[in-house]
Amino acid sequence: MVGDVEFLKIDVTNMKHTTFPLQPGMHYHIYNRGNNRENLFLEKRNYPYFLSLYAKHIEPIADTYAYCLMRNHFHFSVRIKTEEEFRQTSRVLETREIPETKKKFNLSQNFSNLFNAYTKAINKGYGRTGSLFEERFGRIPVTSDSYFTTLIFYIHYNPQKHGFVGDFRDWEWSSYHALVGKGETRLKRDEVLNLFNGIKGFEEFHQGMVDEKKLAKLVDVEFELETQT
Repeated sequence: MVGDVEFLKIDVTNMKHTTFPLQPGMHYHIYNRGNNRENLFLEKRNYPYFLSLYAKHIEPIADTYAYCLMRNHFHFSVRIKTEEEFRQTSRVLETREIPETKKKFNLSQNFSNLFNAYTKAINKGYGRTGSLFEERFGRIPVTSDSYFTTLIFYIHYNPQKHGFVGDFRDWEWSSYHALVGKGETRLKRDEVLNLFNGIKGFEEFHQGMVDEKKLAKLVDVEFELETQT
């Protein structure tokens, strides 16, 4: 349990990772990559622009715990807000990005809106056409505290795993430094650090030995094998 939210208790081993329904109050590992393994981020200014669109389209419906943006793919750890939180956020932000609570939720639409908005900007700015992202984004339910802590490490470790940097701490476009820092952040930093028993535990966990077999049980192995630098 993180905060007052229980994890979804289901077996995700044999389920397709692009078809899980997003449910209010549940935690997920969200990920996607470029269509045909194309780069998503072509230059440095693309990264903060994507995050600004993420804030617009996803923050109204989800809390974010960790993220990492790499040239050709990304990972997020999120919790979909509850229906009451949707209503509260809607009143505060006065935004149309909040799903209608009287209708069946289509929470995936917010992610589609994010991808479409970013694609339009990249297509216009770089003279390209067509899809930029794979049609369906991956989403895996987070089912336990141990899954959650390992997932956060996995997300931060990803740039090193894929050879973008020699040390994942040197990668600029992840949440690692925001979580260990003291500056303002939109991340659920206190909840993350509490799960590791504080910042010292968080840093020590990230300094531990990498257990690739353990990581493989928590992620989409096919996605990882096909997403290479």
